[in-house]
Amino acid sequence: MPLHPDLEAFLELANAQPQPMRAMSPQQARAAYDRSTLALDPPGPEVAVEALQFDGRDGLRIPAQLYRGKATGAREPTLLFFHGGGYVLGGLASHDGLCRTLAHEAPCAVLAVDYRLAPEYRFPAAFDDAQDALHWLLRNGPAHGLDSRRIAIGGDSVGGTLAAALCIAERDAGRPQPLLQLLLYPCTAAWQDSDSHRRLASGYLLEHDNLQWMFRQYLRSDVDRLDWRFAPLAAANLSGLAPAHVALAEYDPLLDEGRRYGERLAAAGVPVEVQVYAGMVHDFARLSNVVDEAGALRRRLAQVLAKAFAPARPAEHPSVPPVLSK
Repeated sequence: MPLHPDLEAFLELANAQPQPMRAMSPQQARAAYDRSTLALDPPGPEVAVEALQFDGRDGLRIPAQLYRGKATGAREPTLLFFHGGGYVLGGLASHDGLCRTLAHEAPCAVLAVDYRLAPEYRFPAAFDDAQDALHWLLRNGPAHGLDSRRIAIGGDSVGGTLAAALCIAERDAGRPQPLLQLLLYPCTAAWQDSDSHRRLASGYLLEHDNLQWMFRQYLRSDVDRLDWRFAPLAAANLSGLAPAHVALAEYDPLLDEGRRYGERLAAAGVPVEVQVYAGMVHDFARLSNVVDEAGALRRRLAQVLAKAFAPARPAEHPSVPPVLSK
């Protein structure tokens, strides 16, 4: 399918910006990213929001926000959510609209984590904060009205990377898996050299040179690229992981590595659904003011979460192989 016409007009404006991200300081890039959020994604629905903090392993306090939709009086299942931004950009404000919508539409609370950013904090700081957030939720969720037995882990872009890597780490430690890993166009490869990276290297919002600039801010050296906490495709074994829903965009340089990760999960026996959104670009989940498909994606994610959190029913038929839809 051709690039969505509304995105085509939007990209003309985005590509006309005089200063590329890679020419900015991290602080300038963050400010530009946050300003763009106000124009691209309207405020989400009114839901209850609670500001939280938890202790990270390095002794720092990590901010988070807990979003609640329709109160049921019972302990709620929770989506633990990590924002994108290449480990350098983004935070609670940039993904507030998305988290509010998911908390409003899905039968769960959303806990969004403001993990530490690079270059002030390099690899594996973001992963460490993500893992500390999960363990905090498991220990303290009930005190906040959350059901720590019913958790999904998700995120967009590098937030999806953190979610995928967390599932691998918890499996390796012998701890239970979440009910679902919800991965929105995740970064999964050590090197960005696939066909989609070559075809879509520039002009489609996520620029190759900007992505490498962000990764250089986060990684200590190229050796870190081979660590599955940065590149989940580098993990030798993907069996025994939580069921996955992988949402991808047709005009995203990350398309091929997202598909490859879904294929690897399915080959390892993990139930997985891969859905490619035609005509879309990277980060379109936050482009509600640009394309209606952002809302369609959010509604789909809410449905996926509802299914994951639904009470289990006795199996009536033998299990079927994992589903890989495209």
